[in-house]
Amino acid sequence: MMIKETSLRRDPDLRGELAFLARGCDFVLPSRFKKRLKSFQQTQIQNKPEKKPGTPLPPPATSPSSPQPLSPVPHVNNVVNAPLSINIPRFYFPEGLPDTCSNHEQTLSRIETAFMDIEDQKADIYEMGKIAKVCGCPLYWKAPMFRAAGGEKTGFVTSQSFIAMWRKLLNNHHDDASKFICLLAKPNCSSLEQEDFIPLLQDVVDTHPGLTFLKDAPEFHSRYITTVIQRIFYTVNRSWSGKITSTEIRKSNFLQTLALLEEEEDINQITDYFSYEHFYVIYCKFWELDTDHDLYISQADLSRYNDQASSNRIIERIFSGAVTRGKTIQKEGRMSYADFVWFLISEEDKRNPTSIEYWFRCMDVDGDGILSMYELEYFYEEQCERMEAMGIEPLPFHDLLCQMLDLVKPAVDGKITLRDLKRCRMAHIFYDTFFNLEKYLDHEQRDPFAVQKDVENDGPEPSDWDRFAAEEYETLVAEESAQAQFQEGFEDYETDEPASPSEFGNKGSKILSASLPEKCGKLQSVDEE
Repeated sequence: MMIKETSLRRDPDLRGELAFLARGCDFVLPSRFKKRLKSFQQTQIQNKPEKKPGTPLPPPATSPSSPQPLSPVPHVNNVVNAPLSINIPRFYFPEGLPDTCSNHEQTLSRIETAFMDIEDQKADIYEMGKIAKVCGCPLYWKAPMFRAAGGEKTGFVTSQSFIAMWRKLLNNHHDDASKFICLLAKPNCSSLEQEDFIPLLQDVVDTHPGLTFLKDAPEFHSRYITTVIQRIFYTVNRSWSGKITSTEIRKSNFLQTLALLEEEEDINQITDYFSYEHFYVIYCKFWELDTDHDLYISQADLSRYNDQASSNRIIERIFSGAVTRGKTIQKEGRMSYADFVWFLISEEDKRNPTSIEYWFRCMDVDGDGILSMYELEYFYEEQCERMEAMGIEPLPFHDLLCQMLDLVKPAVDGKITLRDLKRCRMAHIFYDTFFNLEKYLDHEQRDPFAVQKDVENDGPEPSDWDRFAAEEYETLVAEESAQAQFQEGFEDYETDEPASPSEFGNKGSKILSASLPEKCGKLQSVDEE
């Protein structure tokens, strides 16, 4: 039977009636359908004044002398169809929560007054520090402010250009994270890429009192900046996207650490991101492996790290592109210094959340997000071969697997996920068991109660990376001191090879460490060449 009336076909109530009629049935008898349709049409005729959605009901007839009762309540469908979004307050503010109490005009007036104290009301990069403090921002925001106001093109920033830029920033961005992203990012971009940090960090190198010794060695500026950028992305870019968003900035401690730079003259006291000692350790480790000093290392070079402690299978996985970006590694089989920074921090601090993700990607050979028993056995086979070569009887894989499952306690038996490893807080032991023989043997010899104590200790202890960097730096300083004393009295000689980090370190270590004695003139003259 066809319904010819267009109004009936479009009536939502009719469609509901027909759906109720046909619910649970493969077909509906025509007689039953006609009966239900006739009953529905009668009801429509009786309630016709009340069934006009979207049009107001006619006002009741009233007389001046006798008030009439109120009209009946509208149909419940009219209430349900009313838009509810108008009653829900806004809760998502991607540019920060607006502060209705802030007085932007008063801030702009102070900025204009500060520019009046500058000659010709034109601020260069150094005078921009005063403007940054007037704006209520940390000192080392001055370089991003300078560039955002067009100072890079002219060499100075005028009062008019800066106030126009800052007014727009205040109106559209309401917290430090969104402002910082806007100042550093490229036009029409809402995230930061690695090259966006270069002007900021170059300003830190040029002006921070703890890095004054780097002025005489500009060849190390880019290497220090590269190290800091990689450490920033290693910690802040939790999405592994290569682009830092304002949300990731808010969840990290980067802006707080950046603000500490103006309060702490010794940059090595700021172990997060900026420590020169940490850069010195990383670059020295890379220099030892990079025998031809072309700032790239091969798979064979990387396998030599820490006396070949890491297995060949895990090194192959790193060079397969599991944790690296770009096509250089896959095509040419070479690792850049930037990728080495990620490797070294991940190798020496396997408790770090990024490190746990780094090694999980390496061990997840098929990329299904689960470490299967096959994948665990694949990596453990090489460990067994190496132990047998050393005369050590390895633990059978079945017994080892029972230990690891008891250690991790996965939510699903036989399937270890990234969440399981982060939750168990023993990921460093798990990873070392399968691809780092030296650390695996160290864990086997340790007291199990001491391991449990380390897990339960939630105090402000330095990270594994901080401890490693401090120990390695002291070792490097001692070696350089002994070498300098041994070479004392010898004459300098000419060389065309660029200065190694160990040679350069002798010059900078006078400031970095009070325990390092005065160096001879030989190594310093090499740096000056």
